[in-house]
Amino acid sequence: MDRLDTLSDAPLGRDSVYPDAYDAGLLFPISRTVNRAALGIEASSLPFVGEDEWHAFEVSWLNARGKPVVAVARFRLPADSPHLIESKSWKLYLNGFNQARFESRERVIDLLTRDLAATAGAPVSVELFDVDDEALGPRKMPGQCLDELDIEINDYTPHAEHLTVGEAVVEETLHSHLLKSNCPVTGQPDWGSVLIRYQGAQLDREGLLRYLIGYRQHQDFHEHCVEHIFIDLMERARPERLLVLARYVRRGGLDISPWRGTPGERPPQPLRLARQ
Repeated sequence: MDRLDTLSDAPLGRDSVYPDAYDAGLLFPISRTVNRAALGIEASSLPFVGEDEWHAFEVSWLNARGKPVVAVARFRLPADSPHLIESKSWKLYLNGFNQARFESRERVIDLLTRDLAATAGAPVSVELFDVDDEALGPRKMPGQCLDELDIEINDYTPHAEHLTVGEAVVEETLHSHLLKSNCPVTGQPDWGSVLIRYQGAQLDREGLLRYLIGYRQHQDFHEHCVEHIFIDLMERARPERLLVLARYVRRGGLDISPWRGTPGERPPQPLRLARQ
């Protein structure tokens, strides 16, 4: 694939004809390298482990007799994959399944796994759930919520200078539902919640909340916002362990929930919020 470093040919922000046939060629890869370079991240030595977890709520196909099947899909892309997948191309690709016949759910999983892995350049996990499966949640964010802090805000761009620490060493989990960023192509708002679990010098909570609210007018992809937060926290607070996880609200039937952590960290599972 040769469309890896630019969004100029991506379907995002363009009028699109929704497909009526399965077509793996609709998937559009975007190199992770360009945005990571701005944060000083080198592909050969990533400072984190992690995944991009997607849920798709508009998944359907026809069985061998033409009867519709509906499902919710969960996809997990490893953070060390060379490419992420542009979200609108993903939606168009999934729409191509709507009138396609497949003999089994396993065949659908096989195709999704193959096509997404080929686009991301790394193995991709695919699960299909019934629409009322209790495994999907919802759940509540663990830890303490920062949102009741009575602080004044007059700047809505992320500044790492807000991230300060005290002398006490703690292990704690904090979260906020005030995360908002904007699509770098369309400018559409992306609403989400963010969880920060760490061990190290105690973060000033008011400063942390100011920093997180600073993404409110920031334009970037969900995955890059999480990496930005991770890098800033590592550089400013220098924790021994760190996990940053965002749960973004869906748009067009897809939501994205990336996480990045120091080696050995894993997110709490399952964790889906009511507004997702």
